[in-house]
Amino acid sequence: MKIIVCIKQVPDTGEVKINPETNTLIREGVSSIINPFDMYAIEEAIRLKEKYGAETFVVTMGPPQAESALREALSMGIDQAVHLSDRAFAGSDTWATSLILAKAIEKIGQFDLVICGKQAADGDTAQVGPGIATHINLAQATYVRKIDDVNLENKTIRLERLLEDGVEILEVTLPALITVVKEINEPRLPSLRGKMRARTQALTVWGHKDLGLAQEDLGLKGSPTQVVRIFTPPARERGMVLEGEPEVIVEKLMGELKKHLI
Repeated sequence: MKIIVCIKQVPDTGEVKINPETNTLIREGVSSIINPFDMYAIEEAIRLKEKYGAETFVVTMGPPQAESALREALSMGIDQAVHLSDRAFAGSDTWATSLILAKAIEKIGQFDLVICGKQAADGDTAQVGPGIATHINLAQATYVRKIDDVNLENKTIRLERLLEDGVEILEVTLPALITVVKEINEPRLPSLRGKMRARTQALTVWGHKDLGLAQEDLGLKGSPTQVVRIFTPPARERGMVLEGEPEVIVEKLMGELKKHLI
């Protein structure tokens, strides 16, 4: 069994900075962490590895500093890491990003399962995971809260998908892609041995030429969506506070409602 985890390095919540010219995040020189939802994806891959003897890969797209995210995943127990780093990737929207990741997954070779966090903390779109599945034509299940069973003989995976009003139980044909929610597990802390191994382990680094992608399909040029403007919404006006006995409050409230309805 081969499992590929896609992760993203995101800025710490309190240190988000925007480039005013390109309307994209400034990542260089900013303290970054692994996207919190991706930590659950890493942990689930390691648990499946321990249960089924899977070979695990972690993939990220980002500048040189994203290497630290890959090494953290390796220290937790992931076997191999692939860093997609190329200036041509800068400014890619969710469509271009999912295309790049999909090409990397195909280059890694035959696999059974791709795991992503449900969404990134910086963009909150939840589009990259499904986008990867679309580019590769994979079966997919989003918002997975539990993997009940993996049947390697029949090439199926049974899982529970979290919905707003309940849980959906699915059996999905492998290979497949899933996105996971925080209810699925509790990420482990790296061991000392894991940290030492990750510090010296070689990483695979690929650019757009390695993936067979043209520059016009990547970055801002290859992104069908563009951020036109970023602004802080105006503060909400303070609401009306009604005081007094219930009968008085009701009378005041009805009076205000009538003003706005007339």
